Amino acid sequence: MITHSEPVTSAQPVTEKSVIRAGDYLNKLSGEQIEYECKRQLEAGCKELVVNFAETELVNSIGISILLGIIDAASSNGATVVFSDVNETTVELFEMLGLSKHVTIADSAPQLTKIWQNMIIS
Repeated sequence: MITHSEPVTSAQPVTEKSVIRAGDYLNKLSGEQIEYECKRQLEAGCKELVVNFAETELVNSIGISILLGIIDAASSNGATVVFSDVNETTVELFEMLGLSKHVTIADSAPQLTKIWQNMIIS
């Protein structure tokens, strides 16, 4: 069931690693809020941006477009993007549309920790 909850953004100070949590439905309104927070984090120096989709049930075409903008902004700032806790249907959508070629998709928090450890080593 989709309840249209607001995305929950990082309330913590900007760091090199920032997590932005998407709401349950990624559309124009929630996508713009996520985009704003991601760009704010990037402008403040964030180098590893995580968008957490744990609560996300649906991503529409406008949401995809906004995610592409976030990926582009991160690339322009020399930052990496990770999509975490993405449900199987959304992963298939991201793969079909080619987003998965430009981000890392982490299934869970332990996998995300491993990805971050590899980024520190590299």
